[in-house]
Amino acid sequence: MAAPRKSEDRSAETRAAVAKAASLAEAREAATAPTQLARGPADPFSGGLRKAVLPLLVLHLMNEGPTYGNQMMERISRSTTGVLSVNPNTMYPLLRQLEARGLIAGEWEHPERRSRRYYSLTKAGVEEYERLRVEVRPFLEQVASSLQQIVEEVYR
Repeated sequence: MAAPRKSEDRSAETRAAVAKAASLAEAREAATAPTQLARGPADPFSGGLRKAVLPLLVLHLMNEGPTYGNQMMERISRSTTGVLSVNPNTMYPLLRQLEARGLIAGEWEHPERRSRRYYSLTKAGVEEYERLRVEVRPFLEQVASSLQQIVEEVYR
């Protein structure tokens, strides 16, 4: 009866070794994967920072007057010197979400045919813009301070 026990132990050891090897391979692959400047881990505006900043920037641009998606993408890229680039697959879902929440209103430039869709803030959008300005500022200041500390540490 001892033989089946050893076989079971070996099977369990084999499964554990395979699982460990698979996780090591995944870790090596992730560590050596090339990064892109516009997306992924090398993107300084990835994750939470992008989620905090992008809606604020979009509402800010609309607070200045009606605007359309491509114009906002260009202005965001220009104002951040290309550090934050927004593609249509990000911008237009965000605009639809903001419109569904009643924060912005969209209107076609030429309603009889498909053309540019201009967006403007609603009253609720102005209130949300003001709320985000207050809420996001400490976060942005903390990020800026942290980046400045890194620059000073590395380049002093």
